[in-house]
Amino acid sequence: MRLNADFSHFACVTPDDYQWVASPSAGVERMMLDRIGDEVARATSLVRYAPNSQFDRHVHGGGEEILVLEGVFADEHGQYAAGSYLRNPIGTGHTPQIGEEGALILVKLHQFDPNDILQLAVPAHRLPWQPDRRPGITYKMLHTFKQERVSLERWEPGHAIRYPVLTGGLELFVLEGTLSDGERDYPAGSWCRYPSGVALTLTAGANGVQLYLKRGHLPPAQAESA
Repeated sequence: MRLNADFSHFACVTPDDYQWVASPSAGVERMMLDRIGDEVARATSLVRYAPNSQFDRHVHGGGEEILVLEGVFADEHGQYAAGSYLRNPIGTGHTPQIGEEGALILVKLHQFDPNDILQLAVPAHRLPWQPDRRPGITYKMLHTFKQERVSLERWEPGHAIRYPVLTGGLELFVLEGTLSDGERDYPAGSWCRYPSGVALTLTAGANGVQLYLKRGHLPPAQAESA
């Protein structure tokens, strides 16, 4: 399967585009955002767990990054409430086991640098917002490795940020509020991926916006080979 697989082009999925599909485990559904491969794939997805569901034990051959959006995600290592950020490096494994609340997660698979071996479980929902050097923005830094940066950001209403040239691309998920890139508005639940090398201005909506942002992870060599 190839879905939004050309990393040299803009890609976006909004809630109006959602099409949930069943996974191999009962009670677990996926909304695929980008994908290269079949069951084992380089993939970005929303995964929805019904209450008291589980997913078979698996090993992360290419690493796994998770942001818990709703409910409580759990495995044999712990329980992670909405707002938690997890990184499971290449070679780690687990068995997701979800309780009565169910869970909705944003998950990225097979996107780790082989040298990025730090395993993380960040209770980001408990961390204070930090003032950014750019006025109108507060943030929570989740992870950095080489040029890759992963953060949560909160922008004040109407605040605009200009990216003159995106080095390594930019990927975002709108958590609250709305965001505009001058072409269209993106409500909460929207996922967008902007390629390396483009110039971009993003503007928060009338009620501000809260975002998951990932930058610097789409080098030109990856875009050309995808």
